[in-house]
Amino acid sequence: MRVRARLTPMPATVRDIAVSEVDRSEVLRYLGYRGQELTPQLAGRLDELVAHALEVARPRASIRSFDVEARELDDAGTPVVRLRGCALALAGHDVSRHLEGAVAVGLLAVTLGADTERELRRLSLTDHVAQVVFDAALTAIVERAADGAEALLVADAASRGLYTNWRYSPGYGDLPLSCQPTFLAVLDAGRRLGITLTPSLLMVPTKSVTALVGYFGEPQVGARTGCATCNLRDWCTLRARGVTCVG
Repeated sequence: MRVRARLTPMPATVRDIAVSEVDRSEVLRYLGYRGQELTPQLAGRLDELVAHALEVARPRASIRSFDVEARELDDAGTPVVRLRGCALALAGHDVSRHLEGAVAVGLLAVTLGADTERELRRLSLTDHVAQVVFDAALTAIVERAADGAEALLVADAASRGLYTNWRYSPGYGDLPLSCQPTFLAVLDAGRRLGITLTPSLLMVPTKSVTALVGYFGEPQVGARTGCATCNLRDWCTLRARGVTCVG
């Protein structure tokens, strides 16, 4: 049996996340592709814009972890997970189920940077089709960058003898977007990553992601089945040491 080390909160840590490629099928999925004919000319244009997106994007992440301090119900009877040494309250039935049994929570914020916003605006004025494809490519890139940030949290958990589940973002289920200001503040994402919020709580740059993962004393069913199919393998530091995160 693995012995869990006492978890001390990880200070906010900023990392560059290297994303050198994305799967064309992912970009097509974000474009709503449903098996339509993909001509050589269109495929070449798509690959050109994906390469351009990879050149413009500057993926960076801020990560941090906290002990779970308390689980309680608010005045409306909604479950709330509170973190030790942190103002963030995670309210909702869905996120409570996601974190059931968790002893700690890892937080991440990822962005591709302001240059992507400027290029999206330029393309919107000069080439609308290119803008749509470029936008889909950036979405695929930021999700891959989020995989890289999540891998850092998996490694943090493993260093303490803990296991993680999968990432869960504000806006999923009934975890409200109203937690975003505190979520970003806890990660110092405004100063460190340049992420701001619109009045409707959408992030700018738009190609940004916030998410959390639970840390548990035992492997979580359905979290990850093995290295061969894991989305995090490109950034995994555990396999190099001859260990895995699945127990």
